[in-house]
Amino acid sequence: MCEELGFEKLLDEEGFFARLFGRAPSGAGKDPLYGPDLPVVLLTGGPGMGKGRLLRAVRDRFAAKVPVIHLDCASPVYADRADPEPGARSAATEALVEVAGRLSTWQGTGGSFAFPRLFTGLAVIATGVAEGTPEAVATEAERYENLPQKQRLRGLATGDFWRGVLRGAIRNLLTTLSGQAFDPYSAAVSNALLDALFERLAPRGRAELERIYGAYPGAAGQPRIGLRILAADFRAGGEAREVAESFLFRALREDLEAAFGGPAGWLRRVGRPGLLLDHAEAPLGERLLRAVLTDRRGGQRDRVVIVGTARRSDGGAFLHGGLPPREVTPPAEYRPADGAPPDWTRRTDEGADRAPLADGVLLLRMPLLTGDQLRRETVRRQRYAEPEGGANRRRIDAAVARLSGGRPHTVIRLAAAAAAFRMPADANDRDILDAPLRLPGDDATERPVAEVLLRELVLDQLPVRLPTEHHAHWLDLLTHLSVAHDTECADVLLRHHQSGHVHHLTAHHVARLLTDTGWPTCERHFIGDFGLRQLLVHRLYGLRPGGAAWYADHHLLRDHYAERAAGPDTPSAGGAFRSLTAHRMNHHLVSGGADDVVSHLAATLPGRPRQWCAELLEIAQAPYPGGADARRERAQGLVPADGPPLRRTVDQLLHAVWLCEERTRPTGKETARTLAKLLDLLSIMDFDGAGLLSRTATDWSALAENEQPLLRCTCTEQLRRRR
Repeated sequence: MCEELGFEKLLDEEGFFARLFGRAPSGAGKDPLYGPDLPVVLLTGGPGMGKGRLLRAVRDRFAAKVPVIHLDCASPVYADRADPEPGARSAATEALVEVAGRLSTWQGTGGSFAFPRLFTGLAVIATGVAEGTPEAVATEAERYENLPQKQRLRGLATGDFWRGVLRGAIRNLLTTLSGQAFDPYSAAVSNALLDALFERLAPRGRAELERIYGAYPGAAGQPRIGLRILAADFRAGGEAREVAESFLFRALREDLEAAFGGPAGWLRRVGRPGLLLDHAEAPLGERLLRAVLTDRRGGQRDRVVIVGTARRSDGGAFLHGGLPPREVTPPAEYRPADGAPPDWTRRTDEGADRAPLADGVLLLRMPLLTGDQLRRETVRRQRYAEPEGGANRRRIDAAVARLSGGRPHTVIRLAAAAAAFRMPADANDRDILDAPLRLPGDDATERPVAEVLLRELVLDQLPVRLPTEHHAHWLDLLTHLSVAHDTECADVLLRHHQSGHVHHLTAHHVARLLTDTGWPTCERHFIGDFGLRQLLVHRLYGLRPGGAAWYADHHLLRDHYAERAAGPDTPSAGGAFRSLTAHRMNHHLVSGGADDVVSHLAATLPGRPRQWCAELLEIAQAPYPGGADARRERAQGLVPADGPPLRRTVDQLLHAVWLCEERTRPTGKETARTLAKLLDLLSIMDFDGAGLLSRTATDWSALAENEQPLLRCTCTEQLRRRR
């Protein structure tokens, strides 16, 4: 996988990250963006947009020149490390210890870092170990013995006023209490530990602890009280523990700020340190983001560049203080295609200290691949010469573009799978989803690329808030929902496929979970991302022999809307169709009822050409099932059809429009001519309003010739922009 594909401008010498860190990958200094009040930068985009790939590329490009630490907030390792001593550790503290530990051995410009402020808080919460004995507390505190003092070069005095904070002092003082009986969390143990911390410090170090821990909530300027409250809050768990963890993160940033500030820091350090939080939508990531955003909103300033990932397009619901989406003020955003990064400033009005956390965020919208980038990636992976002048490669380029929508990860996987793939002469784009793919470093047998993508985009990226009881059948539910248009038909499918389950998801729940995961919405399709929908449609058709699962779902919806349409014909609840009849006909069309749909359309055309054309587009906006595809021949009149001229012409037109609206085959000039010919034929027939179809012939054929959708919606607009 090319780590920098699509990110070249963000990562180059004059790019966004060079200016954010104040140093280029070459080591050259750059005028830093923003500051001294820095925004938290969130990379926004759903699965497959390359957020993690970009963070890794940033680390690889910059970590040799500025201290940059990459942290995977979804990794279970931090919770696993905390598990043996839950009263003295948490996933958050273990993550902070890892960050500090890596920086304490950093060998770039200015050398390693020391974390005495963080160490002090960690040592105090060590009093929460299960045994509670002085020996156990000392052993826990000594886990952090490398943090308070930086590594010194031989013969170079550092003038470090933290010298001697540990060096056996904690164990020596605590072991004087050995053999005595203590209640858990005894004040004597805590006092002995605090004595060890404060009495061995030089005056400057003591003053620093007083400044920092005297500011802990409830400390009233008394650092010993602040440290005791911090330890008690940590032991209490819940929101109190989150306050303690947040303060420890502040202490870590204070340590970094001290290393960069002052005369020595200005002379020896360059750029800004960075913390890259991958999977920051996970609980650990959200806690860290909330902590730094709250501190900075309250006036705390530091130069640490925080870059996290966010699946949701608004950065995450926690940023907006519980406001409903319609009342949310979007954070500042940067789209790389727009050129230079935007100006960013925090609110300074009277309510700034109560502003939503989103006020401190800059959203970096992850870029989709351009058409040129996509074509270069597919060409790069081709394994053979093109004897027919590149026709197969161009067809593959088009299929990859449509199925991926420019989503980088999907492009990379499809391009790799298509390296030795030959598209059939009249192929549907979904045919490429059966192409075999073997992942790099994977000794397993080859798997269809569709299976790989569904694993990586859906199963490996389950919604954070998806209840555990739904994990096992989440992909199956989405697969069936690929044929749904609005919340009503989604609920029909969900009720059917969750029958017998104790816990049910509703369409509202699923829509919210999809949004939380970063999948886009569409007013005409419940699964709003075109590429994901095609993957799921492909899987649905293959679930049972002969596409039986596909037909069963469409028949279920057809019958539901037939029953509803038996009463007054009103618009569907979700607004995706003009009427219940149109909704029913859509599902009937794709489940074997094309002749019935033609009869309906032929009977309802006279006298209402404009409404009829709109209904035709809605009915025909549907995927085609697997197997042989005779639509092109039927549209061209090559398949014998019965009935009067009006019915035969409508039959041909329906199949021509269906070809255009499915969006998984090239249309081009041939289909455009067919559309124009059929509409022109209808326009000269003897029925009321026929002449109005002449203008439609011109409009639709122009769109088809340029591969444009006839009926636009959000997901087809995305395809149009990728061309």
